[in-house]
Amino acid sequence: MQNKPTTKIRTKQKNLYLRVTQGHFATSHSHINYYIDVTTQKTRLSEASAVAKELVSYYSASTIVDTILCLDGTEVIGTCLADELTRGSYVNLNAHQTIYVVTPEHTSGSQLLFRDNLIPMIAGKHVLILAASVTTGYTAQAAAEAVAYYGGMVSGVCAIFATVDSCAGHTVHSVFDTKDLLDYASHPSHECPLCKEGKKIDALVNSFGYSKL
Repeated sequence: MQNKPTTKIRTKQKNLYLRVTQGHFATSHSHINYYIDVTTQKTRLSEASAVAKELVSYYSASTIVDTILCLDGTEVIGTCLADELTRGSYVNLNAHQTIYVVTPEHTSGSQLLFRDNLIPMIAGKHVLILAASVTTGYTAQAAAEAVAYYGGMVSGVCAIFATVDSCAGHTVHSVFDTKDLLDYASHPSHECPLCKEGKKIDALVNSFGYSKL
């Protein structure tokens, strides 16, 4: 990965840009031609806050958010987003109210699980699903199904980067999308054109980062 050039995509937020590296990468669901590095957006307070400021603009006065469900290690962004949603200057039904920020547990079969102490933060609540990226949509869809299973209602789906317009019946709002990365491509492993061209995989990637091969 170190010998491959990294490109930065900027936004109107001075503290916010996306790092991307072109190559041949494998996720648990597909093969992709770009590694989207959102590490600093998830871990650096200034960038997490900038992401939250971008995402909060998508939610109108009719949006109810009781709980933010953080996927892919987005808890810092979720906390910043909850802070934005509860500011008195933002017209939202939750102004001056509290918002829960939770993350699910994953079983060995990759199912999402909420322990008994967290279920009251999901059951009967309006839950906003926050992910680092929504590309295939499998993870966000699983989260929506888990929210429904535990008696919650999905208020929306948002992410730092997304390649799909909708997921689980909701519009996916994101800071970056394919308009920022026009040649981004994702394929099932058995249909990957890079594999058919004989190009070796550069790294295995997931929400934690990458492992070079």
